[in-house]
Amino acid sequence: MKSRFQTRRSGSCSRRGTTPSSGRSRRTLTSRRAMTNLEDALGEIDVLSAAEATDTTPTKSALDDKINEHFAGAVVRKDLVKAVRGNAVVPSYVLEYLLGQYAASDDEATIQAGINSVRQILATHYVNRNEHMLVKSEIRRKGRHRVIDKVTVTLNEKNDVHEAEFENLQVKGVIVDDLTVKQNPKLLVGGVWCICDIEYFHSDDQRVVPWILGSLKPIQVAGVDIDHYYEARPKFTTEEWIDLLMQSISLNPEQFSERGKLIALTRLIPFVERNFDVVELGPKGTGKSHTFSEFSPNGILISGGEVTVAKLFVNNASGRIGLVGYWDCVAFDEFAANRRTDQNLVNVMKNYLANKSFSRGTSIYGAEASMAFIGNTTHTVPYMLKNSDLFDELPDAYRDPAWLDRLHHYIPGWEVAPIRSEMFSTGYGFVVDYLAEILRAKRSEDFSDKYKDYFTLDNSISTRDQDGIHKTFSGLMKLVHPTGEATEDDVRKLLEFAIEGRKRVKDSILRIDATMRDSPVYFRYADNAGVWHDVSTLEESQYPQLYRRDWDAMPHDDEGNATDPVGPNPTIPTSGDAPVAPTAPTDVPLAEGHRDFSAGQKGVSYEALLLPYLRGASKIRVIDPYIRMPHQGRNLADLLSLLASAKDDADEIDVEIVTTEEPKVEFKQRQLLMLKAIKDASDAVGVRLSVRLDDKIHDRRIETNHGWRVDLGKGLDIWQRPSDNPFDFGRNRQEFRLIGSAFTVHYVKILAASDRETEH
Repeated sequence: MKSRFQTRRSGSCSRRGTTPSSGRSRRTLTSRRAMTNLEDALGEIDVLSAAEATDTTPTKSALDDKINEHFAGAVVRKDLVKAVRGNAVVPSYVLEYLLGQYAASDDEATIQAGINSVRQILATHYVNRNEHMLVKSEIRRKGRHRVIDKVTVTLNEKNDVHEAEFENLQVKGVIVDDLTVKQNPKLLVGGVWCICDIEYFHSDDQRVVPWILGSLKPIQVAGVDIDHYYEARPKFTTEEWIDLLMQSISLNPEQFSERGKLIALTRLIPFVERNFDVVELGPKGTGKSHTFSEFSPNGILISGGEVTVAKLFVNNASGRIGLVGYWDCVAFDEFAANRRTDQNLVNVMKNYLANKSFSRGTSIYGAEASMAFIGNTTHTVPYMLKNSDLFDELPDAYRDPAWLDRLHHYIPGWEVAPIRSEMFSTGYGFVVDYLAEILRAKRSEDFSDKYKDYFTLDNSISTRDQDGIHKTFSGLMKLVHPTGEATEDDVRKLLEFAIEGRKRVKDSILRIDATMRDSPVYFRYADNAGVWHDVSTLEESQYPQLYRRDWDAMPHDDEGNATDPVGPNPTIPTSGDAPVAPTAPTDVPLAEGHRDFSAGQKGVSYEALLLPYLRGASKIRVIDPYIRMPHQGRNLADLLSLLASAKDDADEIDVEIVTTEEPKVEFKQRQLLMLKAIKDASDAVGVRLSVRLDDKIHDRRIETNHGWRVDLGKGLDIWQRPSDNPFDFGRNRQEFRLIGSAFTVHYVKILAASDRETEH
């Protein structure tokens, strides 16, 4: 099924906008496709384009005005990147570099003229991979042409020359002079986006490449005025400056909490702090790799499966230094999915993380590259706490406590919401290349001791733990308070966040290696009044019964008495919008039979109608052809949230939804995005949802793996459509809704999954 989708998608690209019949062709193909899954269906649409862009200019905020007042020429409106990108497959920093040249203004006429200029530049000079032959022909016709492409240089040892390869132009063997390579060493490792003049000169000698490099200019700012950056910082409050940084990485600060903003900014620390090593594990689609792929020309994102000692550190055969010798940050994408590991790589990396050096033969090389390890989780936090640890998803070779102990900070990726279109900023932020150079200039500074005027760490915190706390704190200080001046309260917030991130690493290691529990560590700090403040992770407060389930070594107070490291059970906040937890199960036996319901009836809820027969099942299949409209999606979300509330936090339930795909093209995207949003919310609470789209189903029923089938006469959509009154009690309580039309529900006892397997 997947291959059919891929073929159809690639074929539709060539037909796009060619004939009026192309829409009918797509509808015909859709109707013939009997069954697929949600992921394949989503592959046909741009998920982040759910909220279509309008032609209206975003309203400038007071912060936008202040940003333009103090950083004129160094900032750009962030929604412009999408406006000019078109079909150009380039990092955002490339587009912002161009926008910074032509549209770094808050004057609308200048912005529109700049957009047109950038679009024209991309249309004329950007090399689309599918049109490389056309561009080659243009270079041949004109004799010289300027291109925007990613350039990688290798040393041809046989001929003793450096040769360039142009990724999209698909040209290789172009001679590059040694001075250009010396000035731009990253050309040798990973490649650099450049603006180049390419000339064409044909020779009868077939050994001579006809392409000649006339000029090469890396896409990066020429220089930044860091003194002006420092002078402007006091003009902003701490909250305003954090929002400016958020907008600079294209995120809408209004969509993030204060803690969420710190999590997002922590992804920038590898660019501002030397040898900072961070891990982020979390659900798919939360933008973990976005910062490392789009933000800076000083970082590189590589697949975790592509890592080798030669590529990362040094090639012993050629003596060529790897990525860590040239890049400020090396990020490993899909790191948790890489099950094939090289133990030699693990050992070399372990030494580098600890000593900031690696060896080749008898020679030892130092490097300053920070490392970020990014991976997806397939389980919820309470599930991992109950059954393993928060490093559960990593390959076994990297779950070595000695390797993990080198990590400075663990970003809780599960706290980050899946990326939605409204989470992207339309306000003003630094041109990312400008900010990247600022951060690079500050890598040589050390702010790790800036908290010592106000606070003291506990003496039980080991040197390695202190290093992790110090480097995270230093990085956050350089980001939020670049001059090094901050209030006691501002310092406290950053210090606590830094301690928490290192504590998350250490506590997970203690789960893996019991021998490290012999010397309890107190992650706390004292203020100048001598008052101690304990720091705990958020998951430690949320799941105290799971967090230290099997620890033998318990912390003690100053007098040596055993203490509860978590403290009293946390208070769970409630609000009027919070879902009502289902009532505790009773001992009333379940029976086969049926129940009839009449139109206009009230007092019917999934909790009474369905939950008794679903409780305790670990696998559930819901078959309902009509989950298309928003209110039908709401019904499904209600059922899933009920299942989540009824189970133990540490348990997981697999739920499969089988439904039909919306046949009308104009409404199909809405349905798919709705189902994706429901899946994101459901997966986050341990109800692992899969969606199968099957155009041939007609039955409406629920099946469980513990022996029950519920035949639904009307499916899940049993109530009248909700009213327009936003305060209608029926919106939050199903008991107040009116039944739409009469229906009957049948409860049927079937073989449990284990019994069916035994029977076969």
